[in-house]
Amino acid sequence: MMSSPIGKRAVVVGAGMAGLPAARALADYFEQVVVLERDTLPLDASHRTGIPQGRHAHALLVGGQRALGDLFPGFEQDLAEAGAVPVNAGLDFRLERPGYDPFPARDLGLVVSAMSRPLIELTVRQRVRQHDNITIREHCRALDVTASPDGATVFAIRLQNSDGKNETLATDLIVDASGRGHLINGILKSAGRPAPEESLIGVDITYATAVFAVPDDAPTDWKAVLLLNAPAEGGLAAVMAPLERNRWIVTLVGHHGEKPPCDHDGFLAYAQQLRTPTIYDAIKKAEQLGEIVRFGFPASLRRHFDRIDDFPRGLLPFGDSICRFNPVYGQGMSVAAQEAQMLQEVLQHHAAEPDPLAGVAPAFFAQSATLIETPWALAATPDLAHPKTVGERPEDLDQALEFTEGLVRLAAEDPAVHKLLLEVFHLLKPQDVLREPDLVERVKAVVAQA
Repeated sequence: MMSSPIGKRAVVVGAGMAGLPAARALADYFEQVVVLERDTLPLDASHRTGIPQGRHAHALLVGGQRALGDLFPGFEQDLAEAGAVPVNAGLDFRLERPGYDPFPARDLGLVVSAMSRPLIELTVRQRVRQHDNITIREHCRALDVTASPDGATVFAIRLQNSDGKNETLATDLIVDASGRGHLINGILKSAGRPAPEESLIGVDITYATAVFAVPDDAPTDWKAVLLLNAPAEGGLAAVMAPLERNRWIVTLVGHHGEKPPCDHDGFLAYAQQLRTPTIYDAIKKAEQLGEIVRFGFPASLRRHFDRIDDFPRGLLPFGDSICRFNPVYGQGMSVAAQEAQMLQEVLQHHAAEPDPLAGVAPAFFAQSATLIETPWALAATPDLAHPKTVGERPEDLDQALEFTEGLVRLAAEDPAVHKLLLEVFHLLKPQDVLREPDLVERVKAVVAQA
């Protein structure tokens, strides 16, 4: 329920898993929120062309699931009613990594929902549509923004509407959740301002995904499988998870030029060559549903907007426009949900100020930078271990990898450390908790014994 709005209209560019939660965060503080989407939005949980990676395995981490539950009370029940499969992260997920095939399974009290990307997006979209002051406009393409001559303030957005005509909307705030960031780059360039500093990690991954009907004789001791190789060999090799309607989704990952096949026999042959037989044994006689699809991801990219002192007022990058994560770690949707939760808190904090919008972007940039540190580091450390990965390697990379391996060995022995590691991975706690002095000493002792 809106108390006192801080603006008449906010516009969100993109109706995906970043834009929809952002729209919900804005709805309590603006009289009207307009979401612009280029695509056709299906009425059911079917795929859409604007999400090319939507047919692949997606993960909603516990931190992201809880953030969406905060934005949309009862959301986790919505997922269950829609058919999402509950998966106990420590018990139902068979984690296979060198030296642990499998890693010890324990009930650590962390439960996630496994489902297709279209189902979760549909569930969020249905919740967003319940807000009377949010309008989702399909077949609308954002063109550019209008700003003051000095580029200091953005006050309108120009778009091509569903009739193919150009239209201009006056705005108090534009949130660019398109993932491309072209609106941001355009206004900075036109105002003669430098683009944000960027951090890039060239991972060059290609993955192929198939969906199977769960057979009657499916294993009962696990619901999902995560197969890892050594970091220097690319880390994640394959993931298998349950989907709604009694299906499995299997994604095979290739690194630096290696491309998993897109035909049935080739896909199975590739799965048969994985380091462990678990996934192949599960799917070798299962019925394949639909075609096998492939997706390529060249590089993780982080834009450091927090280092810009005079960012244009009335414009806010969001989600992938700030940081595009390596998708194999399943962090993107969850970080976007937590950013939306954070945006809501920032708006609440500044709402009572004489000029509330003046401080929103700087505060959001500072807090989102802190939020992104953990998932970025969790992905960057193993990604940079591969010799072909492009990116600036920290001087202590070898020590960081050694520490991680020691931490994993300790987690295998100690359920409390196992839970702490999972809480960090699921974005419930920052990575700093893994550097507590007592824990560091314990890890060093494990490393010394190796």
